[in-house]
Amino acid sequence: MNPSDLALLKTFTHYFLHLVFPAIIALVFYRKDWKRVYLILLATMLVDLDHLFADPVFDPNRMSIGFHFLHSYYAIAVYFLLLFFKGNLRIIGVGLLFHMITDYQDFVFWPH
Repeated sequence: MNPSDLALLKTFTHYFLHLVFPAIIALVFYRKDWKRVYLILLATMLVDLDHLFADPVFDPNRMSIGFHFLHSYYAIAVYFLLLFFKGNLRIIGVGLLFHMITDYQDFVFWPH
């Protein structure tokens, strides 16, 4: 596979996991209220606002986890604790943790 095809596949995978897979999570686990849950899961992508404090704002070779303050290990611990609540807090926790997993796989499983 040539580098441009690999970059395209990486980009597709990243955005699939950020935009499409949350809909699957919502449909499977919250079928009755999936639209609301999907919107909450999408809203958790606002966690990427911490990228605005980095220089440069976007670096494709930078690991987000542990670098940005809302992607820190302390923040991830708080996101994990949200799983022990009910309702929207749990959904937010799921969304934030899934976001961290997506960012992690984006860096670890793809060549830079």
